[in-house]
Amino acid sequence: MYNASPQQQREIIKSRSLDRRLQEPIVLTKWRHSSIMLDTNDKDPSSPVASKITYPDSESSSPSSPKHQGQEKYGLLNVTKITENGKKVRKNWMSSWAVLQGSSLLFTKTQGGGTSWKFGNQSKPEFTVDLRGASVDWASKEKSSKKNVIELKTRQGVELLIQSDNDISISEWLKVLNQTISNQIMEFDEALDDEMPDSPGVEKQDKEKDHKDSKKLRSIKLSSSIDSSEQKKTKTKLKKFLTRRPTLQAVREKGYIKDQVFGCNLANLCQRENSTVPKFVKLCIEHVEEHGLDVDGLYRVSGNLAVIQKLRFAVNHDEKLDLNDSKWEDIHVITGALKMFFRELPEPLFTFNHFNDFVNAIKQEPRQRVPAVRDLIKQLPKPNQDTMQVLFRHLKRIVENGEKNRMTYQSIAIVFGPTLLKPEKETGNIAVHTVYQNQIVELILLELNSVFGR
Repeated sequence: MYNASPQQQREIIKSRSLDRRLQEPIVLTKWRHSSIMLDTNDKDPSSPVASKITYPDSESSSPSSPKHQGQEKYGLLNVTKITENGKKVRKNWMSSWAVLQGSSLLFTKTQGGGTSWKFGNQSKPEFTVDLRGASVDWASKEKSSKKNVIELKTRQGVELLIQSDNDISISEWLKVLNQTISNQIMEFDEALDDEMPDSPGVEKQDKEKDHKDSKKLRSIKLSSSIDSSEQKKTKTKLKKFLTRRPTLQAVREKGYIKDQVFGCNLANLCQRENSTVPKFVKLCIEHVEEHGLDVDGLYRVSGNLAVIQKLRFAVNHDEKLDLNDSKWEDIHVITGALKMFFRELPEPLFTFNHFNDFVNAIKQEPRQRVPAVRDLIKQLPKPNQDTMQVLFRHLKRIVENGEKNRMTYQSIAIVFGPTLLKPEKETGNIAVHTVYQNQIVELILLELNSVFGR
């Protein structure tokens, strides 16, 4: 080289300058406010862990830069999402370049070799993970059967599984991610401390405690003030509503509320209808005596429950009821609805407080039974007496047509005994009570004129 001509020396110098240009480091800009420099003399960037990263001087010297400089790392990892927005998603492992920048972990698809890391085409990340408030740890075997898997959970409801076949590489990633998350927490706490004015002679620990206490006190005062104001508004609205609210009687008089027929107290129902016998009871009895006295198994055979419920609904909602309508053509639907009416009375026709008296009356000598039962019936409320008389006279006519409908005193007593007469609280003597209930109903049917008069 020393014997070369001046022209040759100039060419050699030119070639060396070209070589130096080619060996200049590649600088990546516009990536989360940092620059990444790759020297062509460095290791192959496709290696699992790379770490040569520089920051702009302006940022590093800026007074607003964070006190804990964020960890910077990149490398080739296998990653899959298992949860997104709090919902589980199907695993889809893919090989990605992971870039840790500040509080963000970015993933981009590999494009073979180390070209994907150069980002010469300014390729965008596939997805970004915010590490603020996140947690990271080794994944359990339930999450993945692969080895060297770490699990990353974010506060946004994203869960990732990150894996590498290189034990050292995945351990370093776990360590760096943990440090990054810890640094984010420390930066947040220090930002809170910076907001507090310095107090001379006060320890830092005392300042932190006072700061936390003041924050708690402010939040408690704010929540209590909000709660008290909301309570005052609610109380005011309730007072206005209650003062304007009409009485139940006024609403009923205007027809907005109508008491139901089924399940209503017998005395209240009769008072509302200005009668001593419910209108529905009289309507059913008249219809059965007009159309069904010769029907086999009257009151013993059950009707269609769905149709019975429709009839019950129509009666309760004060719809215009015509039992001659084809909807109610089955006589067993009418008899079933009448039995349901007595079964749903809050207090049976033979009231609770007289149940034991009626049982004792039927236990007496045969000659004393009728007077005892008659006296007890006279002690019942007027609606109970009149409704009982109308019902039993109807049942008597059913039995008198027994040749056609095959209903006897005993069969009617079995049907109506437990419905009309029952104790307030069931005891272990249910079978014994059933016998007495049937006997009382049968006695009244047999001695109808003696009990109620002609």
